[in-house]
Amino acid sequence: MSLRWRSYLWKEPHPALPGEIERIETTWGVRLPGEYKRLVSLYQGMTPVPNSFNVGRSSNALSVLLTVTEHPEHETYFIQHKYDVFRPYIPPRIYPFGDTPGGEPICFDYRESLEEPRIVLVSTEAQVYPVADSFQQFLAGLYDD
Repeated sequence: MSLRWRSYLWKEPHPALPGEIERIETTWGVRLPGEYKRLVSLYQGMTPVPNSFNVGRSSNALSVLLTVTEHPEHETYFIQHKYDVFRPYIPPRIYPFGDTPGGEPICFDYRESLEEPRIVLVSTEAQVYPVADSFQQFLAGLYDD
């Protein structure tokens, strides 16, 4: 199933500049997945359709792809801001890229591999739950609820 994207933060897409993505990679000291970089450069601040995913025996949803561009009116959706807020509560080398409707971050988990991060959900109780073995697998597993 192919993804479509709908408005969330703005009525129109706000493409990211390549330098903004590179700045995040440099700051975090990681190489972000290529497909993620392609999608965020086009669809930051938007919602994928479909957007539901499985977490263990339950499900959740990717409500918004966090922005790599800093926007003062949407600071809480800026990827670096989200990381700075959650950093004290999550293990090192876990970095957010999306939010659930409840504000829980969906993250890249570089703890086992610096080449291919796993995808995890960090709960409001700071528990880390596995979601997918890769960003590609995460995208392929999105479904309509």
